[in-house]
Amino acid sequence: MGHRKATGFAILCVLAPLPAMAQTATNLTALKGLAPVSTLLKTPEGEAALKANQEVTTGIQTGTLKQPILLPFAEQQQLALRDAFITDGNATELTDGLGSSLAAVYQSKARYETHKDFTSISKAVADLIGYTNNVTKSDSNSGKYFFANATKNGKDAVSAEASAIYTANGGTADIFGKAYDRPAGSTGADAYGNSRPFQTDPTLLAYRGNDYFGKASHTIDWLRGPSQNLTDSPSYPSGHTTYGYTESLLLAILVPERYQQMVTRAAEYGNNRIVIGAHYAMDVLGGRATATHALAHLLANDPAYVGQHRKNPAVINAMGQTEGEPVVITDYQASLKTAKAELTTFLSAACGGTVASCATKDDGRFKNATANKAFYDVTQTYGLPVVHKDAAGRAVDVGKVAPEAGYLLTSAFPSLSLDEANAILTETLGPGGGFLDDGSAFGVYSRLNLYAAGGKAAALSASKGSAPSNR
Repeated sequence: MGHRKATGFAILCVLAPLPAMAQTATNLTALKGLAPVSTLLKTPEGEAALKANQEVTTGIQTGTLKQPILLPFAEQQQLALRDAFITDGNATELTDGLGSSLAAVYQSKARYETHKDFTSISKAVADLIGYTNNVTKSDSNSGKYFFANATKNGKDAVSAEASAIYTANGGTADIFGKAYDRPAGSTGADAYGNSRPFQTDPTLLAYRGNDYFGKASHTIDWLRGPSQNLTDSPSYPSGHTTYGYTESLLLAILVPERYQQMVTRAAEYGNNRIVIGAHYAMDVLGGRATATHALAHLLANDPAYVGQHRKNPAVINAMGQTEGEPVVITDYQASLKTAKAELTTFLSAACGGTVASCATKDDGRFKNATANKAFYDVTQTYGLPVVHKDAAGRAVDVGKVAPEAGYLLTSAFPSLSLDEANAILTETLGPGGGFLDDGSAFGVYSRLNLYAAGGKAAALSASKGSAPSNR
């Protein structure tokens, strides 16, 4: 099995200011979409949302807010500790959403041997994961210091176009630091701004357990070091959540028989960042919107998102690639089709049946559809109050406002037309008026309910005789 030494993103999460880089066009789009968070102190509704954000975050982290999680709280804490390590090179930590049978065979080949050494299913799957993750991660990372102190990396000025985002909306940096009495650089605060919950919350429930590799660990190791030091790593948006949704949705599209379970795993992964004390609910919602927005544009072959040279963290030497070779995907749908074919061939051979039949073999925590739905639903808004009242009552047609969103369904269920997919997304949209839902196209992504939409898409596809229903 081929190996390469690649640096896992969990180890590279911001330990020091990132090198100054110009914001790309896609970064600027994401920054504009995420920017409503910067205006929350301007209105009573925004202040109420910030207050609720801290209360909900504390309640989830300490277990006093009783969510319908899929494991007993003590076991969920242990999974959150394991999830602190990001398997961005091959998505293997997320594959339990595929069900116990398919997850076992996937994980038998795609593994992390150490923090840096990992293997992949195939070259096409590795390239798809690597390119996609780099695009969404770039959008997410661009927001860290921008929303902390309006810089690229903590110190270097952003472009005039980026700076204009603040000018246009009258927002302010370090919104969490200001709201939670931990302004940038103050005692106990992030040096750059937007201190994290473990720095601002009055109560932190720290605990011991085993990390991803089964070694004794502690949550503080992943908050203050040495495993990961987040003390000067701005909170918003959540990079872990961006990764979790990016690669879980990729797996959902590649294995549509498990679409709903994989989006549930994405929601759980983001929620686990709250459980461990690293992120607020708003961070998770921001990371989710960032991932789904960028992935939809990739699936639509948007020229701004494809054709870029992206370093692939999942290059496999044994397959003839030069270590560190950049990956360029010019036709995302074609790359997706090739990766799906290779993954399907591997899974079918390894599980001893069709992917559809093996997908039904699941004795894990995602086997109960009712429980999956109940948990996913509470993560849709985390109960945060309406901030944008006008948007809350406005009718939205996803096909008109964000037409590329439909590819999140048609790529998994190709018998659906884009119009049908967008109609499903419109029908299943979550509550409007949340802190990101200010009427923008990006705000629509904060409302997508991919669990409900995935079920309806699978049912419609099955009615056409194209795919098994996954409701």
